Amino acid sequence: MRFEVRALGPEQIETLIVDAIDEAEARRLVAARQLTALAVKRAASRRGSAFDLTLFAQELIELLDAGLELAEAIEALDARGGQGEGARVTHALLTRLREGQSFSQALTAADEDFPPLFIGLVRAAERTSHLQDALARYLEYRNRFDALRQRIGGALIYPSILLGVGGAVSLFLLGYVVPKFATVYRGSAHKLPWLSRVMLDLGEFVAAHAGVLGPALLTLLVGGGLALRGAWQRGQLEAALRHLPMLGPRIELFRIAQLYLALGTLLNGGLPALQALALAEGVATPAMLPRLRAVGAALRRGEAVTDALAAAELVTPVALRLLRAGERSGRLGEMFIRAARHHDAELGRWIERFSRMFEPLLMAAIGVTVGVIVVLLYLPIFDLAGSLQ
Repeated sequence: MRFEVRALGPEQIETLIVDAIDEAEARRLVAARQLTALAVKRAASRRGSAFDLTLFAQELIELLDAGLELAEAIEALDARGGQGEGARVTHALLTRLREGQSFSQALTAADEDFPPLFIGLVRAAERTSHLQDALARYLEYRNRFDALRQRIGGALIYPSILLGVGGAVSLFLLGYVVPKFATVYRGSAHKLPWLSRVMLDLGEFVAAHAGVLGPALLTLLVGGGLALRGAWQRGQLEAALRHLPMLGPRIELFRIAQLYLALGTLLNGGLPALQALALAEGVATPAMLPRLRAVGAALRRGEAVTDALAAAELVTPVALRLLRAGERSGRLGEMFIRAARHHDAELGRWIERFSRMFEPLLMAAIGVTVGVIVVLLYLPIFDLAGSLQ
Protein backbone atom coordinates (compact mmCIF):
# COMPACT_ATOMS: atom_id res chain seq x y z
CA MET A 1 0.00 0.00 0.00
CA ARG A 2 1.02 3.63 -0.52
CA PHE A 3 1.72 6.08 2.31
CA GLU A 4 2.07 9.85 2.24
CA VAL A 5 4.91 10.87 4.55
CA ARG A 6 5.82 14.33 5.81
CA ALA A 7 9.54 14.10 6.50
CA LEU A 8 12.26 16.41 7.75
CA GLY A 9 15.11 16.64 5.27
CA PRO A 10 18.52 18.32 5.42
CA GLU A 11 17.06 21.70 4.45
CA GLN A 12 13.27 21.66 4.86
CA ILE A 13 10.18 19.50 5.33
CA GLU A 14 9.35 17.28 2.35
CA THR A 15 6.25 15.34 1.33
CA LEU A 16 6.81 12.02 -0.39
CA ILE A 17 4.94 8.84 -1.30
CA VAL A 18 6.34 5.42 -0.37
CA ASP A 19 5.11 1.86 -0.95
CA ALA A 20 5.16 -0.20 2.24
CA ILE A 21 3.33 -2.97 4.06
CA ASP A 22 2.38 -0.80 7.05
CA GLU A 23 3.15 2.55 8.69
CA ALA A 24 6.24 1.22 10.50
CA GLU A 25 7.68 -0.03 7.22
CA ALA A 26 6.99 3.37 5.62
CA ARG A 27 8.92 5.09 8.42
CA ARG A 28 11.84 2.68 7.94
CA LEU A 29 11.99 3.37 4.20
CA VAL A 30 11.98 7.11 4.83
CA ALA A 31 14.77 6.72 7.40
CA ALA A 32 16.81 4.79 4.80
CA ARG A 33 16.67 7.91 2.63
CA GLN A 34 18.28 9.85 5.51
CA LEU A 35 15.04 11.66 6.35
CA THR A 36 13.05 11.86 9.59
CA ALA A 37 9.35 10.94 9.30
CA LEU A 38 7.08 13.46 11.02
CA ALA A 39 3.64 12.23 9.94
CA VAL A 40 2.50 9.16 8.02
CA LYS A 41 -0.93 8.51 6.48
CA ARG A 42 -2.45 6.34 3.77
CA ALA A 43 -2.11 7.97 0.35
CA ALA A 44 -4.97 8.27 -2.05
CA SER A 45 -4.60 6.01 -5.07
CA ARG A 46 -3.44 7.73 -8.24
CA ARG A 47 -3.28 6.58 -11.82
CA GLY A 48 0.06 6.09 -13.51
CA SER A 49 1.52 9.09 -15.27
CA ALA A 50 1.78 9.36 -19.05
CA PHE A 51 4.81 11.66 -18.71
CA ASP A 52 7.74 10.64 -20.97
CA LEU A 53 10.60 10.65 -18.48
CA THR A 54 13.16 9.35 -20.98
CA LEU A 55 12.55 12.23 -23.37
CA PHE A 56 12.63 14.71 -20.48
CA ALA A 57 16.03 13.41 -19.30
CA GLN A 58 17.47 13.46 -22.83
CA GLU A 59 16.36 17.04 -23.44
CA LEU A 60 17.60 18.17 -20.03
CA ILE A 61 21.06 16.68 -20.68
CA GLU A 62 21.27 18.51 -24.02
CA LEU A 63 20.35 21.85 -22.43
CA LEU A 64 22.75 21.43 -19.51
CA ASP A 65 25.58 20.43 -21.85
CA ALA A 66 24.87 23.60 -23.84
CA GLY A 67 25.77 25.64 -20.76
CA LEU A 68 22.36 26.48 -19.30
CA GLU A 69 21.76 26.45 -15.56
CA LEU A 70 19.22 23.96 -14.25
CA ALA A 71 16.47 26.56 -13.73
CA GLU A 72 17.13 27.99 -17.19
CA ALA A 73 16.94 24.52 -18.75
CA ILE A 74 13.61 23.75 -17.04
CA GLU A 75 12.35 27.20 -18.07
CA ALA A 76 13.33 26.49 -21.67
CA LEU A 77 11.41 23.20 -21.58
CA ASP A 78 8.41 24.95 -20.04
CA ALA A 79 8.52 27.78 -22.60
CA ARG A 80 7.46 25.39 -25.36
CA GLY A 81 3.93 25.54 -23.97
CA GLY A 82 1.38 22.90 -24.90
CA GLN A 83 -1.28 21.08 -22.93
CA GLY A 84 0.23 17.61 -22.55
CA GLU A 85 1.77 15.80 -19.61
CA GLY A 86 5.20 17.23 -20.39
CA ALA A 87 3.95 20.81 -20.10
CA ARG A 88 2.20 20.04 -16.82
CA VAL A 89 5.29 18.46 -15.25
CA THR A 90 7.83 21.05 -16.41
CA HIS A 91 5.60 23.93 -15.28
CA ALA A 92 5.22 22.35 -11.82
CA LEU A 93 8.98 21.78 -11.56
CA LEU A 94 9.74 25.37 -12.60
CA THR A 95 7.29 26.71 -10.02
CA ARG A 96 8.92 24.71 -7.22
CA LEU A 97 12.43 25.72 -8.29
CA ARG A 98 11.41 29.38 -8.22
CA GLU A 99 10.06 28.84 -4.70
CA GLY A 100 13.58 27.89 -3.63
CA GLN A 101 13.27 24.10 -3.57
CA SER A 102 16.15 21.95 -4.73
CA PHE A 103 15.73 19.83 -7.85
CA SER A 104 15.41 16.61 -5.84
CA GLN A 105 12.77 18.21 -3.58
CA ALA A 106 10.80 19.35 -6.61
CA LEU A 107 11.01 15.84 -8.07
CA THR A 108 9.94 14.24 -4.78
CA ALA A 109 6.81 16.40 -4.72
CA ALA A 110 5.93 14.96 -8.15
CA ASP A 111 6.79 11.33 -7.43
CA GLU A 112 3.85 10.09 -9.50
CA ASP A 113 5.88 11.23 -12.52
CA PHE A 114 9.42 10.47 -11.29
CA PRO A 115 10.37 7.04 -9.86
CA PRO A 116 12.45 6.73 -6.65
CA LEU A 117 15.46 5.55 -8.69
CA PHE A 118 15.53 8.78 -10.68
CA ILE A 119 15.01 10.96 -7.60
CA GLY A 120 17.77 9.14 -5.70
CA LEU A 121 20.27 9.64 -8.51
CA VAL A 122 19.45 13.34 -8.69
CA ARG A 123 19.75 13.73 -4.90
CA ALA A 124 23.20 12.10 -4.99
CA ALA A 125 24.23 14.26 -7.97
CA GLU A 126 23.33 17.43 -6.07
CA ARG A 127 26.16 16.67 -3.66
CA THR A 128 28.69 16.20 -6.47
CA SER A 129 27.39 18.72 -9.07
CA HIS A 130 27.35 15.99 -11.74
CA LEU A 131 23.68 16.13 -12.73
CA GLN A 132 24.33 15.24 -16.38
CA ASP A 133 26.14 12.07 -15.32
CA ALA A 134 23.22 11.08 -13.09
CA LEU A 135 20.73 11.65 -15.89
CA ALA A 136 22.92 9.68 -18.30
CA ARG A 137 23.10 6.78 -15.82
CA TYR A 138 19.33 6.72 -15.53
CA LEU A 139 18.95 6.72 -19.32
CA GLU A 140 21.40 3.82 -19.58
CA TYR A 141 19.40 1.90 -16.97
CA ARG A 142 16.11 2.67 -18.73
CA ASN A 143 17.42 1.79 -22.19
CA ARG A 144 18.90 -1.53 -21.08
CA PHE A 145 15.78 -2.55 -19.18
CA ASP A 146 13.47 -1.47 -22.02
CA ALA A 147 15.61 -3.35 -24.55
CA LEU A 148 15.17 -6.59 -22.63
CA ARG A 149 11.43 -6.04 -22.27
CA GLN A 150 11.14 -5.32 -25.99
CA ARG A 151 13.03 -8.51 -26.76
CA ILE A 152 10.56 -10.49 -24.66
CA GLY A 153 7.61 -8.68 -26.22
CA GLY A 154 8.97 -9.22 -29.71
CA ALA A 155 9.26 -12.95 -29.07
CA LEU A 156 5.54 -13.03 -28.24
CA ILE A 157 4.32 -11.15 -31.33
CA TYR A 158 4.64 -13.98 -33.86
CA PRO A 159 2.97 -16.64 -31.67
CA SER A 160 0.15 -14.16 -30.96
CA ILE A 161 -0.37 -13.62 -34.69
CA LEU A 162 -0.37 -17.38 -35.28
CA LEU A 163 -2.96 -17.90 -32.55
CA GLY A 164 -5.13 -15.10 -33.91
CA VAL A 165 -5.04 -16.33 -37.50
CA GLY A 166 -5.48 -19.98 -36.50
CA GLY A 167 -8.42 -19.14 -34.25
CA ALA A 168 -10.05 -17.01 -36.97
CA VAL A 169 -9.70 -19.79 -39.56
CA SER A 170 -11.13 -22.38 -37.15
CA LEU A 171 -14.10 -20.15 -36.31
CA PHE A 172 -14.74 -19.51 -40.02
CA LEU A 173 -14.76 -23.23 -40.72
CA LEU A 174 -17.07 -23.97 -37.79
CA GLY A 175 -19.42 -21.04 -38.29
CA TYR A 176 -19.70 -20.96 -42.10
CA VAL A 177 -18.22 -23.98 -43.91
CA VAL A 178 -19.40 -26.73 -41.55
CA PRO A 179 -23.08 -25.60 -41.61
CA LYS A 180 -23.02 -25.68 -45.42
CA PHE A 181 -21.82 -29.29 -45.35
CA ALA A 182 -24.38 -30.09 -42.63
CA THR A 183 -27.23 -29.02 -44.93
CA VAL A 184 -26.04 -31.49 -47.54
CA TYR A 185 -25.36 -34.36 -45.15
CA ARG A 186 -28.68 -34.03 -43.26
CA GLY A 187 -30.58 -34.82 -46.46
CA SER A 188 -28.60 -37.97 -47.05
CA ALA A 189 -29.71 -41.37 -45.84
CA HIS A 190 -26.12 -42.38 -45.28
CA LYS A 191 -25.18 -42.75 -41.62
CA LEU A 192 -22.48 -40.27 -40.61
CA PRO A 193 -19.49 -41.18 -38.46
CA TRP A 194 -19.91 -40.20 -34.81
CA LEU A 195 -17.12 -37.60 -34.80
CA SER A 196 -18.49 -36.02 -37.96
CA ARG A 197 -21.98 -35.79 -36.42
CA VAL A 198 -20.53 -34.09 -33.34
CA MET A 199 -18.67 -31.56 -35.46
CA LEU A 200 -21.70 -30.86 -37.65
CA ASP A 201 -23.87 -30.31 -34.58
CA LEU A 202 -21.23 -27.95 -33.19
CA GLY A 203 -21.05 -26.04 -36.47
CA GLU A 204 -24.83 -25.67 -36.66
CA PHE A 205 -24.93 -24.49 -33.07
CA VAL A 206 -22.26 -21.86 -33.74
CA ALA A 207 -24.05 -20.65 -36.90
CA ALA A 208 -27.46 -20.51 -35.16
CA HIS A 209 -26.17 -18.56 -32.16
CA ALA A 210 -23.54 -16.42 -33.88
CA GLY A 211 -25.25 -13.22 -32.73
CA VAL A 212 -24.79 -14.27 -29.10
CA LEU A 213 -21.53 -16.22 -29.32
CA GLY A 214 -19.67 -13.45 -31.17
CA PRO A 215 -20.16 -10.72 -28.55
CA ALA A 216 -19.70 -13.28 -25.78
CA LEU A 217 -16.37 -14.39 -27.23
CA LEU A 218 -15.26 -10.77 -27.68
CA THR A 219 -16.27 -9.97 -24.10
CA LEU A 220 -14.42 -13.04 -22.87
CA LEU A 221 -11.25 -12.07 -24.73
CA VAL A 222 -11.33 -8.44 -23.58
CA GLY A 223 -12.29 -9.34 -20.02
CA GLY A 224 -9.68 -12.08 -19.87
CA GLY A 225 -7.02 -9.71 -21.18
CA LEU A 226 -7.92 -7.07 -18.59
CA ALA A 227 -7.99 -9.69 -15.84
CA LEU A 228 -4.56 -10.97 -16.85
CA ARG A 229 -3.22 -7.42 -16.98
CA GLY A 230 -4.55 -6.71 -13.50
CA ALA A 231 -3.13 -9.98 -12.18
CA TRP A 232 0.25 -9.11 -13.71
CA GLN A 233 0.26 -5.63 -12.16
CA ARG A 234 -0.58 -7.13 -8.75
CA GLY A 235 2.13 -9.75 -9.16
CA GLN A 236 -0.33 -12.66 -9.04
CA LEU A 237 0.27 -13.84 -12.60
CA GLU A 238 4.02 -13.69 -12.19
CA ALA A 239 3.76 -15.63 -8.92
CA ALA A 240 1.76 -18.33 -10.73
CA LEU A 241 4.17 -18.50 -13.68
CA ARG A 242 7.11 -18.94 -11.29
CA HIS A 243 5.80 -22.45 -10.51
CA LEU A 244 6.29 -23.57 -14.12
CA PRO A 245 9.52 -25.56 -14.56
CA MET A 246 10.78 -23.68 -17.63
CA LEU A 247 9.52 -20.16 -16.93
CA GLY A 248 10.07 -19.94 -13.18
CA PRO A 249 13.90 -19.77 -13.19
CA ARG A 250 13.89 -17.36 -16.16
CA ILE A 251 11.47 -14.96 -14.48
CA GLU A 252 13.66 -15.01 -11.37
CA LEU A 253 16.73 -14.32 -13.51
CA PHE A 254 14.98 -11.43 -15.26
CA ARG A 255 14.06 -9.83 -11.93
CA ILE A 256 17.56 -10.33 -10.53
CA ALA A 257 19.07 -8.71 -13.64
CA GLN A 258 16.69 -5.77 -13.22
CA LEU A 259 17.67 -5.45 -9.55
CA TYR A 260 21.39 -5.61 -10.34
CA LEU A 261 21.02 -2.92 -12.99
CA ALA A 262 19.19 -0.62 -10.56
CA LEU A 263 21.70 -1.21 -7.76
CA GLY A 264 24.68 -0.71 -10.06
CA THR A 265 23.20 2.54 -11.40
CA LEU A 266 22.57 3.87 -7.89
CA LEU A 267 25.98 2.85 -6.53
CA ASN A 268 27.77 4.38 -9.51
CA GLY A 269 25.73 7.51 -8.89
CA GLY A 270 27.35 7.92 -5.48
CA LEU A 271 24.67 6.55 -3.15
CA PRO A 272 25.68 4.36 -0.18
CA ALA A 273 24.70 0.69 -0.31
CA LEU A 274 21.88 0.93 2.26
CA GLN A 275 20.25 3.87 0.54
CA ALA A 276 20.65 2.19 -2.85
CA LEU A 277 18.90 -0.91 -1.50
CA ALA A 278 16.02 1.16 -0.16
CA LEU A 279 15.53 2.87 -3.52
CA ALA A 280 15.92 -0.40 -5.42
CA GLU A 281 12.86 -1.73 -3.61
CA GLY A 282 10.89 0.30 -6.15
CA VAL A 283 11.84 -2.18 -8.91
CA ALA A 284 11.45 -5.32 -6.78
CA THR A 285 8.41 -7.57 -6.99
CA PRO A 286 6.29 -8.34 -3.90
CA ALA A 287 7.86 -11.81 -3.76
CA MET A 288 11.37 -10.31 -3.80
CA LEU A 289 10.78 -7.52 -1.25
CA PRO A 290 11.21 -9.64 1.93
CA ARG A 291 14.54 -10.98 0.65
CA LEU A 292 15.73 -7.52 -0.33
CA ARG A 293 14.83 -6.16 3.09
CA ALA A 294 16.70 -9.05 4.69
CA VAL A 295 19.77 -7.91 2.72
CA GLY A 296 19.35 -4.40 4.15
CA ALA A 297 19.10 -5.79 7.68
CA ALA A 298 22.27 -7.83 7.13
CA LEU A 299 24.14 -4.76 5.88
CA ARG A 300 23.12 -2.83 8.98
CA ARG A 301 24.63 -5.64 11.03
CA GLY A 302 27.91 -5.12 9.20
CA GLU A 303 27.82 -8.09 6.81
CA ALA A 304 29.34 -7.88 3.34
CA VAL A 305 27.06 -7.19 0.39
CA THR A 306 27.86 -10.48 -1.33
CA ASP A 307 27.28 -12.51 1.85
CA ALA A 308 23.94 -10.79 2.44
CA LEU A 309 22.81 -11.34 -1.16
CA ALA A 310 23.88 -14.99 -1.06
CA ALA A 311 21.97 -15.58 2.20
CA ALA A 312 18.86 -14.05 0.64
CA GLU A 313 19.25 -16.13 -2.55
CA LEU A 314 19.52 -12.99 -4.68
CA VAL A 315 22.77 -13.93 -6.37
CA THR A 316 23.79 -16.31 -9.15
CA PRO A 317 27.14 -18.16 -9.26
CA VAL A 318 28.50 -15.86 -11.97
CA ALA A 319 27.23 -12.71 -10.24
CA LEU A 320 28.68 -13.84 -6.90
CA ARG A 321 32.19 -14.01 -8.34
CA LEU A 322 31.82 -10.67 -10.11
CA LEU A 323 30.47 -8.93 -7.01
CA ARG A 324 33.19 -10.34 -4.77
CA ALA A 325 35.77 -9.01 -7.21
CA GLY A 326 33.97 -5.67 -7.11
CA GLU A 327 34.07 -5.58 -3.31
CA ARG A 328 37.81 -6.19 -3.32
CA SER A 329 38.50 -3.55 -5.97
CA GLY A 330 35.98 -0.96 -4.80
CA ARG A 331 34.01 -1.19 -8.08
CA LEU A 332 30.87 -2.87 -6.75
CA GLY A 333 28.51 -0.72 -8.80
CA GLU A 334 30.32 -1.54 -12.02
CA MET A 335 30.21 -5.26 -11.22
CA PHE A 336 26.47 -5.11 -10.54
CA ILE A 337 25.99 -3.68 -14.03
CA ARG A 338 28.33 -6.28 -15.57
CA ALA A 339 26.36 -9.05 -13.88
CA ALA A 340 23.12 -7.53 -15.19
CA ARG A 341 24.54 -7.42 -18.73
CA HIS A 342 25.65 -11.05 -18.47
CA HIS A 343 22.19 -12.18 -17.39
CA ASP A 344 20.52 -10.01 -20.04
CA ALA A 345 22.57 -11.80 -22.70
CA GLU A 346 21.75 -15.17 -21.13
CA LEU A 347 18.02 -14.39 -21.17
CA GLY A 348 18.27 -13.20 -24.76
CA ARG A 349 19.82 -16.51 -25.85
CA TRP A 350 17.14 -18.47 -23.99
CA ILE A 351 14.34 -16.42 -25.57
CA GLU A 352 15.79 -17.09 -29.02
CA ARG A 353 16.05 -20.84 -28.37
CA PHE A 354 12.54 -20.95 -26.92
CA SER A 355 11.12 -19.09 -29.93
CA ARG A 356 12.78 -21.50 -32.37
CA MET A 357 11.26 -24.44 -30.50
CA PHE A 358 7.83 -23.04 -29.59
CA GLU A 359 6.81 -21.43 -32.89
CA PRO A 360 6.99 -24.65 -34.99
CA LEU A 361 5.06 -26.51 -32.28
CA LEU A 362 2.38 -23.84 -32.29
CA MET A 363 2.15 -23.92 -36.08
CA ALA A 364 1.85 -27.71 -35.96
CA ALA A 365 -0.95 -27.51 -33.35
CA ILE A 366 -2.90 -24.99 -35.43
CA GLY A 367 -2.38 -27.08 -38.56
CA VAL A 368 -3.62 -30.21 -36.80
CA THR A 369 -6.72 -28.38 -35.52
CA VAL A 370 -7.66 -27.09 -38.98
CA GLY A 371 -6.76 -30.45 -40.53
CA VAL A 372 -9.02 -32.36 -38.13
CA ILE A 373 -11.95 -30.10 -38.99
CA VAL A 374 -11.39 -30.60 -42.74
CA VAL A 375 -10.93 -34.38 -42.44
CA LEU A 376 -14.09 -34.75 -40.36
CA LEU A 377 -15.97 -32.74 -43.00
CA TYR A 378 -14.88 -35.05 -45.79
CA LEU A 379 -14.96 -38.30 -43.81
CA PRO A 380 -18.59 -39.08 -44.76
CA ILE A 381 -17.69 -38.58 -48.43
CA PHE A 382 -14.79 -41.01 -48.04
CA ASP A 383 -17.12 -43.56 -46.38
CA LEU A 384 -19.71 -43.11 -49.13
CA ALA A 385 -17.10 -43.57 -51.86
CA GLY A 386 -15.85 -46.70 -50.13
CA SER A 387 -19.36 -48.17 -49.90
CA LEU A 388 -19.91 -47.65 -53.65
CA GLN A 389 -16.87 -49.69 -54.62
